[in-house]
Amino acid sequence: MGVQIIHADSRIALRDMADHSIDSVVCDPPYALVSIVKRYGKTSMEREGTNEKRARDGSDQLARLTRGFMGKAWDNGDTAFDPAFWEEVLRVMKPGAHLIAFSGTRTYHRLACAIEDAGFEIRDQLAWAYGSGFPKSHDVSKAIDRAAWAEREVVVAGVRSAARPSAPGQSGDKAYRLNADASVTAPATPDASQWQGWGTALKPAWEPIVLARKSLIGTIAANVLEHGTGALNIDACRIHGEDAQGGAYTVKRLKPGATLGKTGGNWRPEEGGVEYHGEMKPGRWPANLIHDGSEEVLETFPQSNGQAGAVTGKEPSSKTRNVLGLYNDRATAEPRGDSGSAARFFYSAKADADDRLKSKHPTVKPVDVMAWLVKLITPPGGVCLDPFAGSGTTGMACLREGFDCILIEREAEYIKDIEYRLAHVKGEDLPLFSADETSQPADLFSAEPA
Repeated sequence: MGVQIIHADSRIALRDMADHSIDSVVCDPPYALVSIVKRYGKTSMEREGTNEKRARDGSDQLARLTRGFMGKAWDNGDTAFDPAFWEEVLRVMKPGAHLIAFSGTRTYHRLACAIEDAGFEIRDQLAWAYGSGFPKSHDVSKAIDRAAWAEREVVVAGVRSAARPSAPGQSGDKAYRLNADASVTAPATPDASQWQGWGTALKPAWEPIVLARKSLIGTIAANVLEHGTGALNIDACRIHGEDAQGGAYTVKRLKPGATLGKTGGNWRPEEGGVEYHGEMKPGRWPANLIHDGSEEVLETFPQSNGQAGAVTGKEPSSKTRNVLGLYNDRATAEPRGDSGSAARFFYSAKADADDRLKSKHPTVKPVDVMAWLVKLITPPGGVCLDPFAGSGTTGMACLREGFDCILIEREAEYIKDIEYRLAHVKGEDLPLFSADETSQPADLFSAEPA
């Protein structure tokens, strides 16, 4: 199959898909970050007709109010917050198949509830932490002065910067000028002075991700053997660190015949026994936190030494350990392994040029992040579904990791983005655009209009 692109509304396209045919779902639905009133307007909501259609057609003077995030009409919860939609997704998934869906911090509850109400079991909430977020806050002091028609004194004017780094996928640096809001101004009225420094939003630094699962049939063992779904691929997603010798960590085990200490705590081999180190595991256990490795994120984690030294139970103790005011004085064991930011315990995926590749989509996710998530929940040879394909990052991840993928995208403007980015992964992006931008490399993908 490779990657199949379906240009259609996912609510319609899913109806033609067979029951129990999908091994995993990894997607990034619209977050619906703009309020209903701003999207539709009070008057517009009361009028007959489909709000979304009127927004697309620009059929009245309130149509502009229906534009969501980055001015996009698709930024609404009509699909992602509808349990009926997720019931269709549930139907096409195999028993035990997992679903991963990104969301926004303000609207996560709507998405999670819709998925749960459709019949999924919520297994966890993952967090994607990043340092690139920019606060979209409203300056209360300036708003008060504007309402009073008071002109503020400019203390530090916005300046023209020589250049800014180009975005991923773009070449060269671009010159830019700070806008008027970048100027530092002084309050012009007493009321504005009182509310100087107050805003309406925090800097976005993370996004919640739903991890859900379709119900098993029987036990986990039976479901995995019958359908190949139900479990997470832990070893494929382990976190590698500098303290891993050969990319693996030693897992401590008791030597056969040895017993635990009386408290059930420290490993205490029987007399004559030796502490036994068993099989090697390739990295740390994956966590429900992932991050972009940026300086902003790393600064939020404390410095942490590696694993503490082993306690064998034979360390020398003070003869006065029971004397009032004195405590057991065992020798200090040196930490084992690496040291540094505790961020190293979590998966890190840094954005690169492949993450945008000329795409005009406003919410492109890093390919490495999507690849890690796809590996986590998709069995070998499995089919992954993304009903909100957007710029096609899930398809890129599946191509890179060797999974089949079905991408459903409603917006025509992003279909070419998907085709180009998939061609790049296949190493065929030059034939795609070198001569004729409408040409397509043969056998790269199949695109089906609905």
